[in-house]
Amino acid sequence: MRKILLASSLFSGILLSTASLNAQQADRYAYAITDATGQNSNWSFLRKLDLNTGEYSQVLLDGNNAQALAWDAATKKQMATPLQDARYGQWVNAAFGTSVAAIAYDKVHDRIYYTPMFVDQLRYIDMKTMKVFFVNNETFTGKAERAADQSNIVTRMVIADDGYGYAITNDGMQMIRFSTGKKFQIENLGQLVDDANNKGLSIHNSCTSYGGDVVADDDGNIYILTARNHIFKINLQSKVATHLGAVTGLPEGFTINGAAVNENNKVVVSSAVVATNLYQVDLNSLKATPLTGQAVWHSSDLANSNIILSGKNPKQNNADLFAKNAPVDQIGNNKIAVYPNPVTNNQFRIQFNALDAGNYTVQITDAMGRQINHQAVVITSESQSQLIKLPSTSRGIYMVTVTDAAGKSLSGIKLVVQ
Repeated sequence: MRKILLASSLFSGILLSTASLNAQQADRYAYAITDATGQNSNWSFLRKLDLNTGEYSQVLLDGNNAQALAWDAATKKQMATPLQDARYGQWVNAAFGTSVAAIAYDKVHDRIYYTPMFVDQLRYIDMKTMKVFFVNNETFTGKAERAADQSNIVTRMVIADDGYGYAITNDGMQMIRFSTGKKFQIENLGQLVDDANNKGLSIHNSCTSYGGDVVADDDGNIYILTARNHIFKINLQSKVATHLGAVTGLPEGFTINGAAVNENNKVVVSSAVVATNLYQVDLNSLKATPLTGQAVWHSSDLANSNIILSGKNPKQNNADLFAKNAPVDQIGNNKIAVYPNPVTNNQFRIQFNALDAGNYTVQITDAMGRQINHQAVVITSESQSQLIKLPSTSRGIYMVTVTDAAGKSLSGIKLVVQ
């Protein structure tokens, strides 16, 4: 289901083995939204969190500047005039104006998606440039007025294994899906449904199930860890929320507000209320154990690119998942893709989806039509990808053509190498 950036790249590089990619990919950090002073207020600073040591970086982005003009996500141009809001005035122009409690990290495009708590708008930060983009042409939840009990505020957001972003309101009455490619699509999927076996503990219950954060797995599920330390497993197809239980081992007063998967397949959780150790939660036992180090900042949300590995694909890891499921912009039949495009770090992946097993040829030509590379590829599985490393001298515009054994062209894709 992931939208695939259908742009191919030039093949004058060296194929790297899957093993070498696997060794480098699992995120050992998360992005964190923290308070301003360590005093549990104003969630408006972006930092990086080391998931092994519990150490926070210096501020990456101060989201309090109401004078800054953001960029429009559709036009990619800086907005000429500031936004105005009847309730918050120019404060809506601050990147994290009205505070943020829901972020998701899109590793393929190196973006952090988020929505302010009291502004009904999807936004993202381009981590390469640190520019902030507003999706101005449509609302996010469709409910600009925030309920007094905060029931319709979005506090949970994640990029799932299908490449889409998912956001969930406190009351679970709205699950919103958004695309992460060039063209933004925001869709309200409706309300979550309680599993019949939840024994009265509902995903819609304000006492047990509001707030918190959400992580994804590799089997089409997401997991809400609520502020009251309960965990629900939600199937993205059926929207059924199954209560798994309450987390044990957390100190008194600890509320789960941020969650991110570490390289050990555990969920690291932070609190916006208690400045204490970070904890990691085992989703099998629901037991929390402290991490090394003392949390200096209260954190309202965490996000990274790792997802929970279910064990149903024993040879799979987070590196493979991003190769297989990287969001892309669709072209043609979406069976062949290359990402990212433009290429900025001299490497990319080519993805083959649902092609017949057999021999294929990839030809790379430059803007003058001259052949740069001619590569044979043998497809042996339904979903197959290769990492390609390019020489530093490959900058320019290229055409990638894939043909089958009969000589039939399957793609003609323009690639920009920067």
